[in-house]
Amino acid sequence: MNAPNTTVPHVAILDDEPEIRRMLVDALEESGFRTTAYGRATEFEAGLKRAQPDVCLVDLGLPDRDGLALVHRLALESGAAIIIISGRAQVQDRVTGLELGADDYIIKPFDPAEVVARIRARLRKPRPDAAAPAQVAYFADWKASFERYVLINAEGVETPFSHAEGEVLRLFLESPNRLISRAQMQETLGGAAGESFDRAMDVRISRLRTKLCEDPKNPRLIKTIYGAGYIFLGDVRWE
Repeated sequence: MNAPNTTVPHVAILDDEPEIRRMLVDALEESGFRTTAYGRATEFEAGLKRAQPDVCLVDLGLPDRDGLALVHRLALESGAAIIIISGRAQVQDRVTGLELGADDYIIKPFDPAEVVARIRARLRKPRPDAAAPAQVAYFADWKASFERYVLINAEGVETPFSHAEGEVLRLFLESPNRLISRAQMQETLGGAAGESFDRAMDVRISRLRTKLCEDPKNPRLIKTIYGAGYIFLGDVRWE
């Protein structure tokens, strides 16, 4: 048996509907991705122990596990991008999924081409010329490890952050003392522009401020410039 080509992005699919799994596998493999598909959460979790995917597509209506709880655990423990695919179309459902750490949310029924485009957006490199970006940032009294997905304060206490929160934090830390507009965030981080994206960014920034022990009424690091965007204030050193 030939070894898998690890340079090709790997997408893990979790959906209990065989037709949807087949449709996603066909569309993704025709577009050049490697795929592994699962119908149950227990099989999916066992597969993650054998190989870490680049992207996880997760349905919320699972027969053996609460989908939102699984998304939240993946966000804390996995470095993969997480995209929810669900028939739950209410704005609050989308916001809850994004609050728990998902990077994107696609509503059923969907066009497979949209899923492929969303995955490519998640995998897009913010700086194509940076082959090996630094993984540890020092700022104020904090250390952020993007290998371990943790914030470490001056006393050595660790606070985990999700993959989605980490994307926003890295964006701020790579552009300190510069205005970052909502349009720039959408272009860099991917996802569909609109109310759900804006609310997802608000949630992630709020969670980051809490983890950084910021005063919500007067944050000293992540400043909101109303009508314009955000500025991260402070010096940052990368290693």
